Amino acid sequence: MFIDCLVCAENIHKSFKELKALRGVDLFVSQGEFVAILGPNGAGKTTFVEIIEGIQLPDKGSIRIKGLTWKKNAREIHKLIGLSLQETKFFERITTLETLRLFASFFDLGEDRVQKILDMVNLRDKAQARTVHLSGGQRQKLALGISILNEPEVLILDEPTTGLDPAARREIWNILSDLKSKGKTSLILTTHYMEEANFLCDRIIMMDKGIIIKEGSPQQLLKENGKANLDELFIFLTGRGLSDETVGQTY
Repeated sequence: MFIDCLVCAENIHKSFKELKALRGVDLFVSQGEFVAILGPNGAGKTTFVEIIEGIQLPDKGSIRIKGLTWKKNAREIHKLIGLSLQETKFFERITTLETLRLFASFFDLGEDRVQKILDMVNLRDKAQARTVHLSGGQRQKLALGISILNEPEVLILDEPTTGLDPAARREIWNILSDLKSKGKTSLILTTHYMEEANFLCDRIIMMDKGIIIKEGSPQQLLKENGKANLDELFIFLTGRGLSDETVGQTY
């Protein structure tokens, strides 16, 4: 275990009937570190982050966030983390501003924080727009804004830019880069995009079939394996690309 470990996941196992989604996965994240978890559909990424988030329980293994456990310290952990799932549903008849105010109230946050988030995620011009009228990129920015309202020490984003056009994706990246520069938040990111992981993250973890197959900095992984880019490396290790579908096994 890392001495300065903020998120410590050790020997995580999870099965769904006959399907072994996770088979002894470890993850140690330090304060301010941005970590990407990469893998094709069916690799176990979403299951793993849902266990870290406390949404699912592992069959075996332990999760500690700042030394706290979900079983004993759920209330405290909720104050430490921010998260955005693969799909975020909003109340469609209320505005962007009203949505942020609603979620801010859960943390007893005032109007100053709401206004600051509006600017951070570049939604000032959509403050009075109902969420039903937001574009896909704007909805993802709103979801990101909600996830950082409480200034979380641990931010967990599950494929935050999937389905977005390149311009919208880059805008999300820039918001996260600004957050990273402050050094107060650690990020656990799942993504299908190697470029996204390379742009944002200090360390990359490659998963396939419920296990970690490689991890390290982008530069370290490429140098050690003699590959030109991360896509090429992943195909070399697994025989398939990150966008390959695993029929009936999205977990």
